[in-house]
Amino acid sequence: MRELDYDVVIIGSGAGGGAVAKELAPLAAAGKRIAVLEWGPKLADDAFTGREVEMARQLYFDSGGVLTKDRTLTMAYGRAYGGSTVVYTGTSLTIPEDVVKRWDVPGIEYNDLQRRSAKYIEENNVHKLEESELNDNNRLFLEGCIKLGYRAQQFPINVKGCRSSSLCNLGCPNGAKQGTHRVQLPAAEAAGVEVITNCRVTRVGERSCDAVVADPGFGLPSSWESGEVRVNAKVIVVCGGAINSAALLLRSGYGDRLPTLGRYLTLHPALILVGEHPHEISNFHGHPKSFYCDEFWESEKFLLETCMYFPFITSKNLIGFGAEHSKLMRAFGRLQMILVLAVDPALESNRVLVDRDGEPVIDYTMGPSVLDSLHRSMVASAKIFFAAGAHRVHAPAGASFFIERKDADRVEELIPRSNVIPGKISVASAHIMGGCGMGREASDSVTDSWGRVHGSPGLYVGDSGLFPRASEINPYVTVMALADRVAEHIRDNAGELLAP
Repeated sequence: MRELDYDVVIIGSGAGGGAVAKELAPLAAAGKRIAVLEWGPKLADDAFTGREVEMARQLYFDSGGVLTKDRTLTMAYGRAYGGSTVVYTGTSLTIPEDVVKRWDVPGIEYNDLQRRSAKYIEENNVHKLEESELNDNNRLFLEGCIKLGYRAQQFPINVKGCRSSSLCNLGCPNGAKQGTHRVQLPAAEAAGVEVITNCRVTRVGERSCDAVVADPGFGLPSSWESGEVRVNAKVIVVCGGAINSAALLLRSGYGDRLPTLGRYLTLHPALILVGEHPHEISNFHGHPKSFYCDEFWESEKFLLETCMYFPFITSKNLIGFGAEHSKLMRAFGRLQMILVLAVDPALESNRVLVDRDGEPVIDYTMGPSVLDSLHRSMVASAKIFFAAGAHRVHAPAGASFFIERKDADRVEELIPRSNVIPGKISVASAHIMGGCGMGREASDSVTDSWGRVHGSPGLYVGDSGLFPRASEINPYVTVMALADRVAEHIRDNAGELLAP
């Protein structure tokens, strides 16, 4: 095993890792050696083909279908230069003040997170699309919400030069999405930070980490040769995403003194619903996610969002098979789609474990409150579809495959709560949070409010694993705000942390 020496190592290059790298770039410019170790590949611009299966295999863990232990829920998170910022839709919301109060972490204040969030909102060109850039799927959602008196708002998104490909979840083929792969990482590299792709970190210690560099068979080659490597560093920042960060620390032995490591995982369990219109709607161009409805956020703990998913993802979220399933998929060009996000509680029992090989196992159960939220969200979505003009709706827990327009006033009856059964409905998640939560001390948390791992002065966490409970909104900007805090602490204490 060859050995390399650095001052700072950042594990992961997504929203957290990219933000930390960019904020530590002045140290690199001053001569400190800083490396970002990214498990996934870096793709050339012309490699973003928009082909669903190909892009899913190259940009996601397990092609976007990581399963929980009980196989009732799938999770999608990225593995690439830029992490999940390459494959998410760019929605950029600031965490609500009430959520920060519910977090109840000493040192974490709403005004501070708001200020840091505003910095990245500006840096990443976050703005609302002009009305002319909205497609039918988004207009219909807004129209349905307005007719029903539901509160709907427009998402601010981080794009520049968007050409309306609608391929956000497969990696933008036009370089428009301003994720860390377009903004923070290039800025960090320009100042001297090294980004090493195809490099999986297998174990992390107080002052070193072990990694394996391997060519996945696609993407640009890594700047390091293949093989095992030990990287010595004075500071290590773990930003591998909630699941991989917790798993890395667990297989490295930190669970022995950090009892909450891997626990209090939250996921925003999600459903995709479709309503079929009698005419074609523009769903294959335009930004796929421009509006959300938070009418039921406080009362029933769910959000509704516009979305557009591709044939494979859509088909797996429909219930059943055979003639009805085929008929609905053949109407793909007439489908309006809504994404449901349930706000789940942070439970100690929902957690990341590791198996005998050190691989992550997600032990997560959807409790009654989450299933209630999913049920009510299906009813609300069906009403929006019909209000927007759909002539039939497919709800995962429907008493029949289709709910016809003539039965629009019976959706409460035709989507029974008793049909909301884990494993019988297709539930997914892309917002994975917790497992390395911030808090007061080692008995109740993994890190302090600066992301420092309790009892390990040079070891930090800088991703969504820091969330002590759900963000209750799309978490991207909040991850960057917390990562900004981590980087600030390292910069302010560089004299001590990076001393020879």
